[in-house]
Parts: sequence; structure tokens; C-alpha cells
Amino acid sequence: MEGLIICRAEEKDIPTINKLLYEVHKVHSDARPDIFKKGAKKYTDEELKRIIKNNDSPVFVAKTDGDILGYAFCIHKQYLNDNNMTDIKTLYIDDLCVDETARGKHIGTSLYEYVLKYAKEQGCYNVTLNVWADNVNAVKFYEKIGLKIQKIGMEKIL
Repeated sequence: MEGLIICRAEEKDIPTINKLLYEVHKVHSDARPDIFKKGAKKYTDEELKRIIKNNDSPVFVAKTDGDILGYAFCIHKQYLNDNNMTDIKTLYIDDLCVDETARGKHIGTSLYEYVLKYAKEQGCYNVTLNVWADNVNAVKFYEKIGLKIQKIGMEKIL
């Protein structure tokens, strides 16, 4: 998308990030109301302030003309001296969202490519994320941009 700028989120971005957090949560609560509370969001404003300031959990926003159209919440992970895991550095995408009014304009792809570049610069071995199976559009998007299944979570509802 022309004029798209991707940068670290700032505290002043929280109101728009909140709007997008509600959009993501609605997708999840519509698909799995047994797990996700209706009308909620993942983080409080205080949690967002801490996350945004923390270099171990960078948040990137995609903007055009100052308007935030998407975000990517990331977390640096590394298991040092673990009994069975190697010491590789991973950048985990905790949440990636594009405003529902701006989808189809390659903003999600641009955010993902930015995250990949950032991860390489940080010396990461891989980039990982989780996606809910009922979020069919997200699964299709992630497959389209080249992600492969690493592991599968399964459940039996009692």
C-alpha cells in the first residue's frame, strides 16, 4: 500500500490499538464463545503501556497519513540451557491485526515482512505464531504468506 509506514507503537497509539484489539477479540468470541468473553479485549491500557515500552515485546503499527491500520505484537523468546531445547532465539507474533476496513490492501503482508526483517536483524532463528483453527481467514492468510504448521494444539471438550 502506498504511503504505508511501519514503526514501533507509542503510548499515543493505544486508543486505536484498543479498537483493533476489540476487532480481533470479536472474531475469537464469535467463533468460540465458550472460551472468549464477549465484548472484551486482550490487554488493559496499563498492560499496553508496559508492553509498548518493553524491548522484549515490541509492538509495530502500520500507518498511512497518521492513521493506524494494523499492528503486530511480538515477544522475544529463547530457552537458554534448557534440557531438551536448543538455545535458538525466536520472535513470537502474539497478535497481528489489520483493521477490517483496510483488509485486502497487503497491510498484513507488509507488517509480517517488517517483522521478519526485524527478527533477522535481532539474530532470531525463526518467527512463530499461533492461530485459532476457527479463524479460517487468518489460517488462509498465514498459509498464503508462507507460514507452515509447526505444532498442533488439540482439545476434547468435557
